[in-house]
Amino acid sequence: MKKKRRTSAGSETAWPLFERPGFLARRVHQIHVSLFSEICADAGVTPVQYSLMSVLVDRNVADQTTLARIVALDRTTTTGALKRLQARGLVQRVTSKEDRRSQACRLTPAGRALVASMEASARRAHEATVEPLTKSEQRHLIALLKRIVAAHDERRQKPELL
Repeated sequence: MKKKRRTSAGSETAWPLFERPGFLARRVHQIHVSLFSEICADAGVTPVQYSLMSVLVDRNVADQTTLARIVALDRTTTTGALKRLQARGLVQRVTSKEDRRSQACRLTPAGRALVASMEASARRAHEATVEPLTKSEQRHLIALLKRIVAAHDERRQKPELL
């Protein structure tokens, strides 16, 4: 049985910070963003922007709501990131012909070229994030992360579970 410690407020705690999954997930995210920023510095895009651009490579065209859902961002964050990419000439945003409230997004030729040119460095950033693990541990970690994400995505789709 773990010995409980007293906090400065006098309450008991038996859950060290470095044992908490939320804290560790945030730290891994910070580490990855730092590695991505360092390794992909020449591209001048954030991991979120790279994710949005990657979806547009796969889909060719997507509205902002769909992009937000796929990348698991709120619409405001998605819109801001897309506006910054548009200002750099990497993404084109046009009012959808089907729904005037919707913005259809696609990569420009410059955007496609940037994603292609940074593919190897982005992959290195992801690999560097999990580099301390063996290849088997990396595969296991990815499988576990996918399982967690899938379970919570399912929760998100059922409002009564929130």
